[in-house]
Amino acid sequence: MMIKESSILVIDDESVIRDGCKRILSRDGCVVEGVENGRKGIDLIKNRDFDLILLDLMMPGMNGLEVIQEVNKISFDIYIIVITGYATVETAVEAMKSGAYDYIPKPFTPDQLRVVVRKALENKALHLEAAFLRKEQEKGLQAIAQEKSKIRTILNCMPDGLLVIDKEKRIVLLNPIATKLLNIKVELSIGELLEKCINCSELYEMVSNIIDDKIGTETILAGEITGYLSIPLMAHVAPVRMDDNEVVGVVAIVQDISEQKAIDMMKADFIARVTHELKAPVAAINQLLMAMETGAVGALKEKQRAMMERARLRGEGLLDLISDLLNFSKIDSGMAMQKMLPLKMTTVIEDVVDLLKPQADKKEVKINLVMANDLPEINADSDGMREVFTNLINNAIKYTDNGGEIIINSEMDREFLKISIIDNGIGIGNDDLPNIFEKFFRVKNSRTRQIIGTGLGLPIVKEIVDAHLGLIEVNSQEGEGSTFQIFLPRICD
Repeated sequence: MMIKESSILVIDDESVIRDGCKRILSRDGCVVEGVENGRKGIDLIKNRDFDLILLDLMMPGMNGLEVIQEVNKISFDIYIIVITGYATVETAVEAMKSGAYDYIPKPFTPDQLRVVVRKALENKALHLEAAFLRKEQEKGLQAIAQEKSKIRTILNCMPDGLLVIDKEKRIVLLNPIATKLLNIKVELSIGELLEKCINCSELYEMVSNIIDDKIGTETILAGEITGYLSIPLMAHVAPVRMDDNEVVGVVAIVQDISEQKAIDMMKADFIARVTHELKAPVAAINQLLMAMETGAVGALKEKQRAMMERARLRGEGLLDLISDLLNFSKIDSGMAMQKMLPLKMTTVIEDVVDLLKPQADKKEVKINLVMANDLPEINADSDGMREVFTNLINNAIKYTDNGGEIIINSEMDREFLKISIIDNGIGIGNDDLPNIFEKFFRVKNSRTRQIIGTGLGLPIVKEIVDAHLGLIEVNSQEGEGSTFQIFLPRICD
């Protein structure tokens, strides 16, 4: 403990001593308080924390020895230096036996005061550090003594199943939930080969892929597997490495997701029913509005026609929202992307561009399609890929000003087919960019206020790309345009 910022209380009936101590020690950065008698000093100590007390032994009323006794009742962590003047050395020694740390005789020089104060504070710091180390040592010894019991308690209380498997694929540790979910007999499993203890080929394959280094030792595998009695489980399998990065085994966590899947199915079914019930009446309303707008039921004034058009556009926006909700619920429940077949992306994107060309022509937005003829096939769901690029190209058209340009190109990036959609539109600000794949999020500013959207298009795109084990990246600069890049794994030869 340094003198600087230490809190010191001077209890002395002589103002010259109080003021002198305060002046000397304050120059060294101490916070010094002074009182003229023991009773005031005790009251301060009860309400404030002090590192050190400079205490006069001979004072009217409560003397120094009585103050020491009272301080000891409050705290033993406050160091006391007694100031002796008329008192004898024997009295100072008696004070130190009662709990004082040291004494300084009157009169004293500033250097003498600094030395004795520094000595006391440094001793206190060493004492506190030693006490802290003792407590830490006690904690460490206690922790070591309880470690085995603690680990077993933690494992037994885990809500998910845990297995630890060594490099020879033998079970070295598991908890009760794992034995239940995978129907493992614990008394026969420790030290036994994993393959003999579980009837789950998916989990065994995930463990083998990591131990046999088929997918790289840095990879953590995750996937749905089937447990005992066909219970759906989510498995996470990670390598256990030594300091030299050698894989010495794996840790597998298995989680019962049957309730979660049931809730997801109920949610998807509810959304599907609601959207189906909404879609028909909204479509009918839109048709009636279109009929009125075209004058089928009588001529309209210009202001009436404009209001009809605005109402119809809002209706179309609601229909888009209903369709997006239905699509998102299908993807979220795993009902979409069921037809994963070899697919040529050139054909898919050309079809999407042809579909959206009238919309681009209306804004005089030029679409440059630069797709190589020798692109490899990918395993993909055709409808899902059309959904992805319809959303991305449609967004590029909507958020590009009249007369703008969109470039769509492709290239191979290692084992991935990379397709880029580049526009010179209004772009996305840095604050909004991290949120664009969140459901119902839309960029809100003066330039997007008139653009109708649901906030589900990009989340749908990301869900579909993720389902194809792909990746989507975005680069954008507000006022300069955006680039969306899709990476899709090619079919391995």
